[in-house]
Amino acid sequence: MDSRNNTKRIIKDYKAYQQQAATLGMICKPQDDDITDWDCVIFGPEDTIWEGGVFKLKIKFPPNYPVEPPKVKFLTQMFHPNIYSSGEICLDILEKDKWSSLYNPVSLLQSLQSLLTDPNCTSPANKEASGLYQADRVKYLKKVRECIEKSWIVS
Repeated sequence: MDSRNNTKRIIKDYKAYQQQAATLGMICKPQDDDITDWDCVIFGPEDTIWEGGVFKLKIKFPPNYPVEPPKVKFLTQMFHPNIYSSGEICLDILEKDKWSSLYNPVSLLQSLQSLLTDPNCTSPANKEASGLYQADRVKYLKKVRECIEKSWIVS
């Protein structure tokens, strides 16, 4: 896929996002000088332990998007079984062999919101979070609450 098609698809995805932005529980904005580099925020889903969280992410689209998935990373410190301390995310649809060009940034971010409340502990990125999630939910909830409170700090 040439870079013009890549750019067209990213612009199309951004316009689709804008049309439904008010109802999504997320905010996305491309960098002024680079449509392939987005700053995003997802909000913790209502009625979950993540409610009230304001989580910053970076989405970087590769030159051959949508054939390959974008790189997605949390900038907000997270305590979650499927999120590495670096902010990188262990989510199957972000793997090249599991990605589909039918996915878009909105469906990806919605998958991340879902992952927050329904972690996959079979192959954890954060073993401590996975262990607490499975064995000591009270301590896990306390750590999640700390992340939520830190997410309110503007950096």
